[in-house]
Parts: sequence; C-alpha cells; structure tokens
Amino acid sequence: MSGLSVCMLGFGEVGQALSQDLRSRVGRLGAWDLLFADTASVPSRAAERHGVVIASDAQSAVADVDLVISAVTAAQIGEAARSVAPHLKPGAYYFDLNSTSPAAKQHVASIVDAAGGRFVEAAIMSPISPRCAASPMLLGGTHAAGFLPLVRELGFSGAEVFSGKLGAASAAKMCRSVIVKGIEALMLESLLTARQYEVDDAVLDSLYSLFPSDDWRKSARYMISRALTHGRRRAEEMREAARTVSEVGLSSRMSSACADWEDWASRHPAATTHQEIGAMLDALLVAQRRGSVPC
Repeated sequence: MSGLSVCMLGFGEVGQALSQDLRSRVGRLGAWDLLFADTASVPSRAAERHGVVIASDAQSAVADVDLVISAVTAAQIGEAARSVAPHLKPGAYYFDLNSTSPAAKQHVASIVDAAGGRFVEAAIMSPISPRCAASPMLLGGTHAAGFLPLVRELGFSGAEVFSGKLGAASAAKMCRSVIVKGIEALMLESLLTARQYEVDDAVLDSLYSLFPSDDWRKSARYMISRALTHGRRRAEEMREAARTVSEVGLSSRMSSACADWEDWASRHPAATTHQEIGAMLDALLVAQRRGSVPC
C-alpha cells in the first residue's frame, strides 16, 4: 500500500467506482461532494459504505493531500478548482477526470498550476464500470509523463500518456462522446417514434444487419437506460462536446440536439424499472404526452 493521501473531489458514479480500488492502495482516502451536506444523499451513504473519510468542506478536503482526483460534473470544474486551488499542498497533483472541452481543461490547469499544483488531464475512454481504475484513460499536459508511474502504482493500469499538449486528450474524449452519446439520443428518438407507429420491432430487427450485437433489444434498452439514469450529467458533457466542436469553427448541431434529449431523459428515470424495451418506451411515451419532447 502506498502512503499517499488522496482526495476525491466529487463522489458521484466515477468517484464511487474509483474509491473501491483506491482505498486498499493509499494511506488515506478522503472525499468532498456538495451533496455531503445531506447525510441521506447517495454520495453520503456511498462514502460511509466505502470507508471514505468525509471532509467538512472542500478546502479541508484537499489540504495536505498528495493527489486530488477531480470527478465533479462538467459544469462545476472551474468553480471546484477555484475553491480548492489556494489550499493545495505545493506540488500536489490535480488529476482531472471530468468530460469537458479542451478550453475548459486549459482554464482549470491555469488555476491549479498558478497555485503551485500540478494539473494532469485524463480522458476516460470507456464506461467507468466494470474496470473502474483500470479503465482506459488518456493522460495529457506537461505533468502527465511524470505522473504516469504514480497513477499506475495506484491501479490505473489502463492509463497512458497521450500528449504533452494540454487539451488533446479531452478533444479525443469529446469527439468520442459525439458518437457514443449521439447513438443513445438517436436510439431514443428513433424508437420512441417507431413505437408510436408500431414498427419498433422491425427497426430493431433491421439493426442486426448493420451493426454487430448479440441482442439489439438489450443493447437499445441499455443505451436508453443510461440516458434515463445519468442524463443530467451526460447533457452537461454533450454541451462540452458542442463547445469542443464550436471551438474549431464547426457547427455543433448534433451534439446540441443530443444534449436536449439527454436532459429530457433525465426527467424520467422511473422508466428504468421496466426490463423490457417495449414497456420502457411505453412508459416514456406516457411521460411525453404529459409534457413535451425536446425541440
């Protein structure tokens, strides 16, 4: 076990997944999440369950730790960095796992490095589960090469240095998200429409000849359930993807539309209780009739 002191900044899906691997590899594992203010919140209960030390505030959480792992939401990365940067231990690594545009990562890096920390960006190139810390990650920035041996020691076996140019790893992640989250949004729009026309079975059957899958009904349900369960965070990520596209002068029509669908899906998580894709679609159509679809 390493004697490192580590702080998880943000204790949502990613923070909780990583804590399972880190707690046996570090000397001390602490965390801070805005939802810790509510002792009954999911992050609060998860921290207690995983044996993670809950800090009283963000500033005390990062004080004297060797490594800060930032896993907040895309919309919070700037505020999170500004709130803790003055309290970082000199030379502490600030490992940013958030899905944001290259410009957003560069902005946060300037805050961290100016405070005496060492910023390293990471792009997680797969779902965080089931591999957790071993998930494939692209590291970037001037401190990435020096950080690699340490992060590998902590169990991040899928990490590799992608580029010394800050923002390149995030650009790769965001361009991947345009496809991955875009397929989710297309699946949602297509199958909700097909269900209304009573042709959803035909649409799903036709996919077998286009893309490999053992069971497109299960795949479709999984894709849509991800949007229902994590739509709010995924919508933020897709707005960052849209920002990434716009930063190079292109139109972000697809990414922006995807963010709208993810937002809408996030308001209907109860539909995930249905294990069969048709029943899930029917539940969403009932919700749609009571409200409105993205426009």
